[in-house]
Amino acid sequence: MEFDVVIVGAGPAGLGAAIRIKQLAAEKGEDISVVVLEKGSEVGAHILSGAVIDPVGLNRLIPDWREKGAPLTTQVTEDRFLVLGPAGDIRLPNILMPPLMNNHGNYIGSLGLVVRWLGEQAAELGVEVYPGFSVNEVLYDESGAVVGVATADMGVGRDGQPHDGFTRGMELRGKYTLFAEGARGSLTKTLIRKFDLARDSEPQKYGIGLKELWEIAPEKHRPGLVQHTFGWPLDGKTGGGSFLYHYGNNLVAVGFVVHLNYDNPYLSPYDEFQRFKTHPIIRPVFEGGRRIAYGARALTEGGWQSIPKLAFPGGALVGCAAGFMNVPRIKGSHNAILSGIHAAEAIVTALGAGRAHDVLETYEADVRAGDIARDLKRVRNVKPLWSRFGTVLGVGLGGLDMWMRTLLFGWSPLGTLKHGKPDYASLKKARNAEPIVYPKPDGVLTFDKLTNVSFSATIHEEDQPVHLVLKDPSIPIDLNLPEFAEPAQRYCPAGVYEVVRNDAGEPLFQINAQNCVHCKTCDIKDPSQNITWVCPEGGGGPNYAEM
Repeated sequence: MEFDVVIVGAGPAGLGAAIRIKQLAAEKGEDISVVVLEKGSEVGAHILSGAVIDPVGLNRLIPDWREKGAPLTTQVTEDRFLVLGPAGDIRLPNILMPPLMNNHGNYIGSLGLVVRWLGEQAAELGVEVYPGFSVNEVLYDESGAVVGVATADMGVGRDGQPHDGFTRGMELRGKYTLFAEGARGSLTKTLIRKFDLARDSEPQKYGIGLKELWEIAPEKHRPGLVQHTFGWPLDGKTGGGSFLYHYGNNLVAVGFVVHLNYDNPYLSPYDEFQRFKTHPIIRPVFEGGRRIAYGARALTEGGWQSIPKLAFPGGALVGCAAGFMNVPRIKGSHNAILSGIHAAEAIVTALGAGRAHDVLETYEADVRAGDIARDLKRVRNVKPLWSRFGTVLGVGLGGLDMWMRTLLFGWSPLGTLKHGKPDYASLKKARNAEPIVYPKPDGVLTFDKLTNVSFSATIHEEDQPVHLVLKDPSIPIDLNLPEFAEPAQRYCPAGVYEVVRNDAGEPLFQINAQNCVHCKTCDIKDPSQNITWVCPEGGGGPNYAEM
């Protein structure tokens, strides 16, 4: 199938690009064909975010989004920043926070619902949106330029052979192809390697974000309240924190982020999240309420210095595939939409000049000189300072750096700090680490992994090749288990990886691929870089209703 533009991923960046291309084409009286491919069962099925949304991207893309019924109605009314100890908390005065941390003017809501709405807007403009199609191959011409993608075959058994219902994948070719896969995209990884896109940037850094959606007692609901914490239950060396957002009809989004450069192989981000909810200031919010959804997703945290080269012959990276999240603000959807707009404008200009399959140089230039750059440059040192000096000193220095850049001097003597090693290289050997004993879940406030996974509506076709591929099947038991106590058992938030014993008492590495919520943490954190996450059959994975 031939198109002018092929877009992989129906998130804020991909749909933002598709919408803007169609808008510009209409203004010029031209017909530009655009197709968007989405691996989730429907648009928004795999979208997971806090989310407090800065509307700057929506304002630019669809200025009358409020009148058109976008599902964002709860404005932020109150910001709280807390430092937690085991039994108490300290509230940080808002006046001490850099102004860019102020959430007033932003909206609390479900990014998944916003993306579904964007999908409707795209379809009305004539964009062809195909959910349920995973893409597993990038297509190149003789010169090495990207000329499109191929979707995966469907109806392939675990043995790799076709079975009843087999459907051959399709080639979708375009003059330009945008990759909007989100954090740690499987195709994006191959493109970064092929075109050496990261040669001049720092290693990308990541966090894992875990989230539950609760319906709480009406008398406890505070619409518009945004609360962030750091500190307990994490130790002073481990980066991360929580969010708690009140919105909608007695809804509270509660989540926990753990930076994936933690060093203790016994740490379990999921169990830290469950333990966080038992804090004396947090527990009362959920008493009498009920959890209605759960999910997890990796976040890009490298910021400005980790952005790779964005454009290459025939295509470009947009959104979190490139890594535009603002770490201290915990926001990325606004920059994702803005990147889609920039890419769209570059593509329409190129097509108008009769070009195809070349490098969209103006897209790169617009990102690095526009609003995305201004947003990320002023927070560029928050993450490396936190990683280097720990929570108390690192967060304080990060705040000072933001103050100097935004209000005091317009610059910082720290310049641009480096991140250093990638996240998978940060683990200590198990013999040098302290095991962590987590309390058992009570089934009311705290839950075991498999019970929570059932609230993600995750479904995979059982008879299909395992989409979590081991480069060397011996490494988990022969290397990772003795050296690192096989951390996959703990960093996975869905119980995918287990070390079990056979009848002879020998350890075996078991992969429960049907549990996978597509967070990509294993692909990032495995200390041997032995696990490769690839797309399962289209439509598989979580089905987040309002996450």
